[in-house]
Amino acid sequence: MKKKLLLTSLLVAGTGFAIASDYFFKMAMTPFNKKPDSKKLSGKDSLYRNKVWFRDFPKEKWSLETKSGLTLFAQYLNHDSDKTAILLHGFMSDSDSMGGFAKIFYDFGYNVLLPDARAQGRSAGKYIGYGWVEKEDIRNWIRQVIAKNGQDSKIIVMGQSMGGATTMMVSGMKLPSQVKAFIEDCGYSSVKEEIMYQAGNLCNLNKIARMPLVEAISGINKVKNGFFLGQASSVEQLKKNTRPFLFIHGGKDHFVPTEMVYQNYAATDAPKEIWIAPLAGHALSYPMYKKEYQKTVKAFLDKYKL
Repeated sequence: MKKKLLLTSLLVAGTGFAIASDYFFKMAMTPFNKKPDSKKLSGKDSLYRNKVWFRDFPKEKWSLETKSGLTLFAQYLNHDSDKTAILLHGFMSDSDSMGGFAKIFYDFGYNVLLPDARAQGRSAGKYIGYGWVEKEDIRNWIRQVIAKNGQDSKIIVMGQSMGGATTMMVSGMKLPSQVKAFIEDCGYSSVKEEIMYQAGNLCNLNKIARMPLVEAISGINKVKNGFFLGQASSVEQLKKNTRPFLFIHGGKDHFVPTEMVYQNYAATDAPKEIWIAPLAGHALSYPMYKKEYQKTVKAFLDKYKL
């Protein structure tokens, strides 16, 4: 009787754990809303003028097909320049969310390409890849830029949050020589570390409870999304990077903790700069420190004659 009760209890516990793991996988990897952000612009937004400019700027619509048959979309702002900035948005967002940043680079003389990451914005897809899957997509966008603007193209890749992590993951790939530098803003050190952190931060789970849950999510992700969470490491990709890199992070970031930027910065032996926006929370470094942000980016680009 006791043995039967024990087996029943274990079965119930195992079923509950499996349900919880699948729930958290869906919460982490499935987009809540694939429609482009339709929120009205607010005059109180410190980036209001930038965003209105972006909204009204005539854009080209680009697309590409992935090996798995997905159609991905991007917006292109033509400046008739040999320089192009590819701007990567964050988690559960879309290319429109980078409109405030687009004006920075356009004013610096760049064409601007803003892709919608797979499963987000206008792009097809079922699961979010946290940069690990998307890095190949970005390499393909880079090739499109070169095909359009020629072999003399100078390309930089910049991303925020998940886009920042994607940028770091791209940096460790074999890339065309036209890619000259990278800028990342508040990207995580690895997908596993970020999800481990969020399991504690948002779900109030202690480390002992978090570890088996994250391992289970990782296993589900391998089956459904093609990779274990531990594979998707910004740090490991940065070790292979050879191009100049600017790291930006908010000093009060409690979503992607500030200490992650120091791990990322230490990982690359390439020429590098780091700037911490002292009081900024997650993805708020530019809105809170507009002049300093633009000055930092401009100084980095000027240093490498970009």
